[in-house]
Amino acid sequence: MSFRLAQALPALCLALSFAAGPALAQSDPNQGDKAKQQQGEQKKDAPRVNELLEVSKQLTGPAGNPECVWVGRNIVGRLYANDLDTAFRHLDLYDRFGCPGGHVQAAFRCVLKQTPAEPQKQDNVNARVHSCWVNPAAPPTAAAVVTTPATTPTGTTTQ
Repeated sequence: MSFRLAQALPALCLALSFAAGPALAQSDPNQGDKAKQQQGEQKKDAPRVNELLEVSKQLTGPAGNPECVWVGRNIVGRLYANDLDTAFRHLDLYDRFGCPGGHVQAAFRCVLKQTPAEPQKQDNVNARVHSCWVNPAAPPTAAAVVTTPATTPTGTTTQ
């Protein structure tokens, strides 16, 4: 009896695998949702890719490479937010890509010069980082210029 069971068992397993194969392939109801989600992510990333390509057209040299633009703007944003640990880790990656370190310094200087004096007038930091990355020599905006009274060598103020 056990001999007949041993002969029939492989055939039974094979028959069950053929019968269950199509049912298992259709058992994932979220398959369509995953495809829609991936398409949504691609549509969401399209403006970012276009933006990186536009910056690379405006900048010549390695600072215009998409990887340098992406990582460099992250570095400047992190430096401005005083997240130095993350900024330095990104700076190591930036150097590994062969991107120019002087461009990060110039862009960060530009962002600091364009920072409004009054905290209530803080505009979008990401927009400033983007504009300073494209043109680090941009003059400070009128809102960022701080007017302080001139002092004489004796320490008195003149008006």
